Amino acid sequence: MARIAGIDLPRHKTATYALPLIYGIGKHNVDELLEKAGVDPRKKIRDLSETEIAHLREVLDRDFQVEGDLRREVNGNIRRLIEIGSYRGLRHRRGLPTRGQRTRSNARQRKGPAKTVAGKKKAKK
Repeated sequence: MARIAGIDLPRHKTATYALPLIYGIGKHNVDELLEKAGVDPRKKIRDLSETEIAHLREVLDRDFQVEGDLRREVNGNIRRLIEIGSYRGLRHRRGLPTRGQRTRSNARQRKGPAKTVAGKKKAKK
């Protein structure tokens, strides 16, 4: 089992599909990573040699910010927005969507399970 950036990659998957399991590597920049490391994207993780895995680790350390460092930076950015009192920081603090989505009928993912409010039935006309 190949361990890259603190993540055990599944042996049965190809490199193209296994590497996006690393936080900070997505399906769009995995091609760039494999090209820089000189690894065939169709190779399965179990078929990679130690030198290919070492090249992947090297390119990841040099060119990409992944896992703990990236999580720390993202959380730091959110903390900064909250501290300066920006609108986006306020939305983060309240647990609401930050990018302008409607909240009257949607946003259940951010708001959590619906809380029933007494007396909020629509009046008949």
